Amino acid sequence: MKTRIIAALIALAALLGAPAVSAQTIKLGTLAPKGSPWFDILQDMTAEWSAASGGAVKARIYPGGSIGDENDMIRKMRIGQLQGAVLTSEGLGRIVPEIRVLQLPMWYRSDEELDYVRAGLTADFEALFEQRGFRVLNWGDIGWVRLFTRSPVTSPATLQPLKLFCWAADPKTCDAWTRQGFSSVPLAFTDIFSGLQSGMIDAIFTAPVPALSYQWFGIADHMTDVRIIKMIGATIVTMKVWKKIPADVRAQILASAAEAGSLSEARIRGFEEQSIEVMKEHGLTVHLLSPALQEAWEAKSRDAYPVLLDGVVPPDLVAKARRLREEFRGRRAGMD
Repeated sequence: MKTRIIAALIALAALLGAPAVSAQTIKLGTLAPKGSPWFDILQDMTAEWSAASGGAVKARIYPGGSIGDENDMIRKMRIGQLQGAVLTSEGLGRIVPEIRVLQLPMWYRSDEELDYVRAGLTADFEALFEQRGFRVLNWGDIGWVRLFTRSPVTSPATLQPLKLFCWAADPKTCDAWTRQGFSSVPLAFTDIFSGLQSGMIDAIFTAPVPALSYQWFGIADHMTDVRIIKMIGATIVTMKVWKKIPADVRAQILASAAEAGSLSEARIRGFEEQSIEVMKEHGLTVHLLSPALQEAWEAKSRDAYPVLLDGVVPPDLVAKARRLREEFRGRRAGMD
């Protein structure tokens, strides 16, 4: 009799679809503000996680840097207060500094060129993230970084007297700019707006969509139209929480994350020029550069490479990135 009751209870549990693991709530941090294209896509993606897992995997999003900047998010993931984050290349570089090879100023000429190199290095980077305790779910775009300033700037020389924002958690870049004669001011991302308001900083390298989303352009209302880097981003979760998710659900999460990454990439690339036009309608002045001034910025950028790469990116990884870049350029030249 007792055996039959136990068997019946086991059958009932199977009928009700008792999960193999307890439900997981993934707390995700992001700098993306509510209403931004990144936040909207993130909401849709996490809703798909819940649907794909039958409610076993849910996400709670903390937008707009509400739980701190990216350095804070990484620290909180490491102590278990967060399980994931959507990070820009600045935050990703705190975990895998080697990613800096994708963010060298003026090293890449187009979206397609960076896409090609990144695709060729994705397996290398994702393996490094896993070794350091994180799983990459998708890659995405932040946009082409330009220079936004409170007064007109067209050449590196005219930027030097201004107080330039740099990420407090990225001393390598701050040091590179300081060595080039710029007045770097380390601040947290969450202090950028107040820094511009108070005059603590006069200039910021950022992409147009964030400049519009955070309204920085309302104070830094001059844009130097030089493409410095294509800032990238990624959604990551801790390996600790990733291993608790059933394998079949992981596959569905990766599929929805990949779709969200592609959608974000397409939307941001389409919205970038539109955002510049919107800012121009609201007082932004765009300064176009002559070929000579463009070359001056490129020369200044090349001077920073030794500082940015030394002790951070292994020479063989730099060589691989360069080979992929030249391979892409060769193929593109053959098509022209």
